[in-house]
Amino acid sequence: MSKQYSIAEARDNFTSVVNEAEKGERVELTRRGRPVAILISLAEYGQLANRRRSFWEAYESYLQKHADSDVNIGDVFENLRDRSPGRDFSW
Repeated sequence: MSKQYSIAEARDNFTSVVNEAEKGERVELTRRGRPVAILISLAEYGQLANRRRSFWEAYESYLQKHADSDVNIGDVFENLRDRSPGRDFSW
């Protein structure tokens, strides 16, 4: 659960607000009662920033994780493609 402060309250209590975020609590900042920002710890930001991987990195990670599996990836997708010649068309 995150704590909520108006920007004016956060400015007046900046040190304590930063301390709360540093301890791992999310702090929501509002302007006129509407949420406008979230203050989080550096550790949580690092986790969020590093979460996104390229497709190739994710695929390699998947292969390493399932390297000992008896499942052959070629067998999984073998029957998915329609091998019929398709329809005739002309220009």
